[in-house]
Amino acid sequence: MAWSPVHLPSYVAGEAVTTGRALEVRYPWDDSLTGSASLIGPEHLESAITTALAFPNELLTRRDRHDILRRAAVLLAERRDEFAALITRETGLAIREAKYETTRSSDVLDFAAMEALRDDGRIFSCDITPNGRPRKVFTSRYPVKLVGAITPFNHPLNQVVHKLAPAIAAGAPVLLKPSDRTPLTALKFAEVLYEAGLPGPMLSLFVGGIDDIVTPMITDDRVEIVTFTGSVEIGKSIARTCGYKRICLELGGNSPLIVLEDADLDLAAKLAAEGSFRNSGQRCTAVKRILVQESILDAFTARFVDLVRREYPGGDPEDPATVVGTVIHAPAAVELQRRVEAAVAMGAKVLLGNGRRGALLEPTIIANVPREAEMVACESFGPLAPIIPIRDLDDAISYYNAGPFGLSGGVVTNDLSLAMKACKELRAGTTNINEVPGYRLELTPFGGTRDSGLGVKEGVVEAIKFFTHEKTWSLPW
Repeated sequence: MAWSPVHLPSYVAGEAVTTGRALEVRYPWDDSLTGSASLIGPEHLESAITTALAFPNELLTRRDRHDILRRAAVLLAERRDEFAALITRETGLAIREAKYETTRSSDVLDFAAMEALRDDGRIFSCDITPNGRPRKVFTSRYPVKLVGAITPFNHPLNQVVHKLAPAIAAGAPVLLKPSDRTPLTALKFAEVLYEAGLPGPMLSLFVGGIDDIVTPMITDDRVEIVTFTGSVEIGKSIARTCGYKRICLELGGNSPLIVLEDADLDLAAKLAAEGSFRNSGQRCTAVKRILVQESILDAFTARFVDLVRREYPGGDPEDPATVVGTVIHAPAAVELQRRVEAAVAMGAKVLLGNGRRGALLEPTIIANVPREAEMVACESFGPLAPIIPIRDLDDAISYYNAGPFGLSGGVVTNDLSLAMKACKELRAGTTNINEVPGYRLELTPFGGTRDSGLGVKEGVVEAIKFFTHEKTWSLPW
């Protein structure tokens, strides 16, 4: 079926804004027009801020917030195919990945609705010490006055929902600027939230320039919190720019999958393929280094290459048989290919893939990659699977911990003592045993340290806490 371009306004406090200036979005597969989004100006940003701050958000009860989120979940489920098609047209991700993303987003809405009803206030008795008094101390939470959020291209729906659903559950108003590569899915989701009953002043979702919109938004003293998901370079720039306010940065990962000699090799090959090639390798928790113990290197590599050749075809993202679609645009694919060629010049060997057509890069397996190669020293955001030999778990831990990242890792082993050692010693926010590095529920805490973030966790429960202040008060008892 022929695609009809989608032309959307930005939304300022629930009102559609069309300025005559628009950002075009093109389909990475064939560069055809996916649609456009209207760009706002500084006057619209000011309106979004003042309207949000004037709105009496305390009138939204926990039940109100729950009901809005539940209605949004129902509406998203009804429009799942529409959203998946738009995600694919914006990102070039395989349609099966786009559909999966919509189900993850539904989970976020459902979990946030549940948590909106939960009162996590605490009570402390004060007569437990000789210095105490007959009093009780209580805690309660209240929302921050305004959130500024910036989301990336790689999960154009789920990343947006991860910012908005917890904020709604907390009762905090949000200004959200999505990626210029994928604004249309975010704008469509804003429409869902308004239809579900979210008051307009609680959400402004828009596109605009760095200098006239983004920097003023994150530096404005009235914006109490900034939450950003994206690259290390931009995240650090935001941290330097936005000043004295609470910040959540969810940055790069460069995650390892460590395969030890006692591992189930069929499981290891499957985890390596899923971790490296799902979402075209464009996930902060994707497998970016496959660290394989030398004694099983040949056996693992043979299974891995055979599995990927059979079950991970790249191609037309709208074809249901395609497993690996494009990366976000052709220049990204060119850069990934350059990194492969640089590693080959250092002694690595391409075992599978590395063919390119525009933004489509074949799933690529590279053996004997030197540890200092740019492909693995930096996060290579695409469908590359570099294999690096290791002596043992100590060697893998030392190698990973010496690097700048600290987001996630996976270890394939059936030895409980080695599994526990990895969980304790890998300097990562998450370590998964016999699973891909990025496994989690949308409810559970996730996030990293060092170049992967500031240690502030996301996930629905932690994000709700982040979007609120805890107040302590006491009464005679």
